Amino acid sequence: MAGTATKDRPAQAKAAPVDQDVLIVGAGISGIGMAVHLQLHSPDRSFALVERRANLGGTWDLFRYPGIRSDSDMHTLGFVFEPWKHEKSIADGPAILDYLNRIVDERHIRERIRFNRKVVGADWSSADARWTVTLEDESGATSTTTARWLYLGSGYYDYDEPYDANFTGREDFEGQIVHPQFWPENLDYAGKRVVVIGSGATAVTIVPSIAGKAAHVTMLQRTPTWYAIRPAKDALANFLRKILPEKLAYRITRFKNIRLQDIVFRRAREKPEKVADFLTRKLKAALGDRYDPVAFTPPYNPWEQRLCLVPDADFFEAMKADKASVVTDHIERFDKSGIQLKSGRHLDADIIITATGLKLAVAGKIPVRVDGDLIDWSEHFYYKACMFSNVPNFSAVFGYLNASWTLRADIVSEYVCRVLNHMRDTRTEVATPLLADPSSLTEENIFDFSSGYIQRALHIMPKSAVDLPWRLSQNYVQDRIDMKSGPVDDGVLRFGHASAATAAAPAELEAAE
Repeated sequence: MAGTATKDRPAQAKAAPVDQDVLIVGAGISGIGMAVHLQLHSPDRSFALVERRANLGGTWDLFRYPGIRSDSDMHTLGFVFEPWKHEKSIADGPAILDYLNRIVDERHIRERIRFNRKVVGADWSSADARWTVTLEDESGATSTTTARWLYLGSGYYDYDEPYDANFTGREDFEGQIVHPQFWPENLDYAGKRVVVIGSGATAVTIVPSIAGKAAHVTMLQRTPTWYAIRPAKDALANFLRKILPEKLAYRITRFKNIRLQDIVFRRAREKPEKVADFLTRKLKAALGDRYDPVAFTPPYNPWEQRLCLVPDADFFEAMKADKASVVTDHIERFDKSGIQLKSGRHLDADIIITATGLKLAVAGKIPVRVDGDLIDWSEHFYYKACMFSNVPNFSAVFGYLNASWTLRADIVSEYVCRVLNHMRDTRTEVATPLLADPSSLTEENIFDFSSGYIQRALHIMPKSAVDLPWRLSQNYVQDRIDMKSGPVDDGVLRFGHASAATAAAPAELEAAE
């Protein structure tokens, strides 16, 4: 038993006590998922969640722009343990929040969430084998809490500051400028001329959602995007729900959608011209004589950036109704009445919406220290796509770029539970992915995507190697196999005890003798 010693085996003193075994940062999809997985797979571990906002939901609580919806189907954006029961598989923000709220209430997780608590520091002590996390409330008052394991479900982008494209002449514009990340609650766009800058998922969602009330909406893009048109309702899923038990219907639909996503992505990488032809044919069918090759022929292959989902072709329906249009050009400057383009054309506007993208952030911008040394994440390698080289008892979620975020969140949560259970069974307190010689690894481009928000953040991101387990893979099917069935004690993830316990062992041994 712990605390005893023999001549052959020195005693291990117990690590310092903690407030909870696992502290989860963030009460969005990643954090809520981890809480449920702990209940299911590691019920002996205590846990708590801290959330900087007043409500749960993360992204789905922060973003309030018109029409906000999932950019992938809810049978894969939903959790593995909780069926998606709505008729629409491409869901709007309120429906997703309902889903998350139902989970936390039915599983009694809400009482474990401390809202309005921002994490402003996390410090690991090897001597005590625990994290001390500093929290700040709305008034600026600070407090601390301790945990054996720190799990970051804080997302991947900066909640405080979106990407600023620094358009010249912003101050000259006499209308209203809005960024979707901070959408005004009562923005009046009825009868207004609106220009939406950007061509990603946010822009393509906003345009059809406001086109019915606005005088006209122009989407101004610098480069075209590849679009995937699909029904908002999954006919097979809804049919299966009528004839099969809910959970079985969900599992079948989820399996089908995961496989289809994987097939399409692989096809795009192997035969990009075939996928481009297919997407273009679908687009021409949706737009008819409104199809413009200049506006809809990207200068890159499909899935070199994330495909932009257009449910029920709503964006293109708005164009055919003359309520929306697309302009492909570069901005020279804003002026008092709109936007002057480099081509010489002028776009008159009453409201300009800058859907220009996100600014990525690592580890929720939290200063993380190990034994007093501040972690520079760009100097550490991913391990098993969720832990980091030489950082003990720490995990984070960075979802897939080519599939639903929740797919990664689910398998990461399950894997961390496996690690926690192994530590329980071996009576160890510390798990560290040990990398003695980083130069022995061959680095790869951590994200083989050309998206601007990815490229702008490469210098701050953790590293990825060519080979597992130091690689952040974009292959869910293989990842799930590796993380679910691969050995936890793989010779890389080292298990041990608090360093104070190790230092105490000789004295304890002497006393035992």
